[in-house]
Amino acid sequence: MSARQGVFITFEGIDGSGKSTQARLLADSLGAALTREPGGSPGAEEIRRLLVEGDAGRWSPETEILLFTAARRDHVEKTIRPALEAGAVIVSDRFADSTRVYQGAARASLREKVDLLHTSMIALEPDLTFVIDMDPAEALRRGLARDHAEDRFESLGLGFQETLRAGFLALAREFPARVCLIDGNRPVAAVAAGVLAKARAFLEGMPNG
Repeated sequence: MSARQGVFITFEGIDGSGKSTQARLLADSLGAALTREPGGSPGAEEIRRLLVEGDAGRWSPETEILLFTAARRDHVEKTIRPALEAGAVIVSDRFADSTRVYQGAARASLREKVDLLHTSMIALEPDLTFVIDMDPAEALRRGLARDHAEDRFESLGLGFQETLRAGFLALAREFPARVCLIDGNRPVAAVAAGVLAKARAFLEGMPNG
């Protein structure tokens, strides 16, 4: 893929952690473009419905990896890469790290396959990633309280959310240069202030920032 000039920031975390809210607040504060996964482009949004709705056992982890990769490829081609080439700051609610944790670690031990597909089909990493760390029981309560159709992963229960949290904490240890762990067990405004401060410090420290 072609060269990039913009800045790519992502948010990760377990279901109900508040990452979507924080992604939106940061994008608003920075005047950045906001997108999401799965989704973010017309084709990827169609695939999203296949992934987040329906019975928990609807797809095997292997099939999920393929669907997420297909959606992500379209998202990168149609939305993320054009924004970066235009020099924009783009904020995404989830990206490849979610697949590394959900399908690569929590749903099955398929990390090698996840990384292989990512390298061959996506070949893009964020500049900065915020992981919103949250108590799994409280996050699950929040997620289920939303009472919407996109609850396929919440339906897997507390044990799954605890495994996800461990996966995201491991991710922060694996990629310390780009992954910033944020305590999500605080009021929304306090979390947002901490995220914004770290994002601004990162942007100011970039070449020509």
